[in-house]
Amino acid sequence: MTPTQRHRWFTLPQSRDRRRRGELVAFAVDEARRRFELDYPGLRFGPVTAVVAAFEEEDNIGDVLKAMPSLVGELEVSTLVIVDGGSDGTARIAVGSGATTCVLPINLGHGVALRLGYELAAAHGARFVVTLDADGQNDPTELESMVLPVIEGEADFVIASRKLGVDQTTDRFRRAGVTVYASLLNAITSQKLTDSSNGYRAFSVELLEDILPHLVQSQYQTAEVVITAASRGWRITERPTVWHPRASGMSKKGGNLFFGLQYARVIATTWWRVTLGNRHRM
Repeated sequence: MTPTQRHRWFTLPQSRDRRRRGELVAFAVDEARRRFELDYPGLRFGPVTAVVAAFEEEDNIGDVLKAMPSLVGELEVSTLVIVDGGSDGTARIAVGSGATTCVLPINLGHGVALRLGYELAAAHGARFVVTLDADGQNDPTELESMVLPVIEGEADFVIASRKLGVDQTTDRFRRAGVTVYASLLNAITSQKLTDSSNGYRAFSVELLEDILPHLVQSQYQTAEVVITAASRGWRITERPTVWHPRASGMSKKGGNLFFGLQYARVIATTWWRVTLGNRHRM
């Protein structure tokens, strides 16, 4: 049997579907990047760049952007919004708020939007990147305390902790999940984290450039980033923050059971991929 015939016999339809999705994602991201460069020729971000990935958050993102600080010490803070598709006014509000805005033509997932945000921030001069949610659960006024350990060289990666700070939400299932998944990631990565699933994070650009080629998740990316950064030897720490209830609307990540299962899947698949990669390097 020739290689071509063997390929026809053993190629599964799912693999073709994955290839098609990969090509679609690449096309959409390239189109968003192309339009962004046309909209912002010669763009240079400040040393600290806040990246906000948003999908249909028109009721919440305006208040988040208004609260964004303009300086951390003497360092300028720029804000980059990645609008992950959708049909509401999120992009219009982001642009009207003065935020640099990149719009994906279709919804591709939080992980894809953040990867694009990391890439654009690094390419346009950012030295430190902070990610926070568009739904009001993270407080932009705490941005300075989040990024200072990276600026001062104490860490390469800072994760906000609602366990060390204040959790103003009342969902007991989510609270329990924070503890369970932090314990699981600690066992995998030899870290001592209390809140590994928080989207409020600060990075050095050097860390992001190192881990970007290894990030593949379209959603629930927080676990993937922690496992990948830890496996590559980057220094990770936490800072206490306030975790607010969602300002309005519903979470885009599904109900508790679905979210928990998907988050566990990301942990397992990332750990397996990292483990295999480490074996191949030996």
